[in-house]
Amino acid sequence: VSNAGVGMAGPLECQSLAAMQSLMDTNFFGLVRLVKEVLPDMKRRRGGHIVVISSIMGLQGIVFNDIYAASKFAVEGFCESLVVQALRFNVAISLVEPGPVTTEFETKLYEEAKRADYSRTDPETADIFTNLYLRNSKDVFASLGQTPEDIAEHTLRVIEAARPPFRHQTNVAYTPMAALKHADPSGALMTDAFYKLVFKYDAVLRLSLR
Repeated sequence: VSNAGVGMAGPLECQSLAAMQSLMDTNFFGLVRLVKEVLPDMKRRRGGHIVVISSIMGLQGIVFNDIYAASKFAVEGFCESLVVQALRFNVAISLVEPGPVTTEFETKLYEEAKRADYSRTDPETADIFTNLYLRNSKDVFASLGQTPEDIAEHTLRVIEAARPPFRHQTNVAYTPMAALKHADPSGALMTDAFYKLVFKYDAVLRLSLR
């Protein structure tokens, strides 16, 4: 089970390349190093199961989560490319894709975001992040967040499944978001929906979450 991860949220201009590379080293290359260690023996034994804790953000990018989403997209692409070869050796790969999970991980991430220096971006972007994104994120976690125990139960079900699924989303509230992307291959439908949700109907969003 691969579960190591770090987060990053905020305007792109305010994030250093070194911090981005460190995040990718943990979230993506950490997984790659683990799989390189365990896969050869699993292939020799013709049996095994690799379970990767991914994220709904590996399927759909979220505003101000550019680098974190990129790392999870990399995880998804890596596993999707590997799964067919692995099946030839009777090795299963499963991606567990949570939405928001209420842990110290998120608490620390947003506390750091509140204290961060946004002087390297323009005032409008800084205002959108601090007064729209952070405020809405708090409501999202309060309304839709799952507990670590809930994610553990989902992961256990994946591990114990007779035919392990390749992808397993833990929060049904995010199924429409993922489906929206597949409904329109051009991306226009998804982009328009998220733009309106963030910039036109944010008050309705917060009210509905509460």
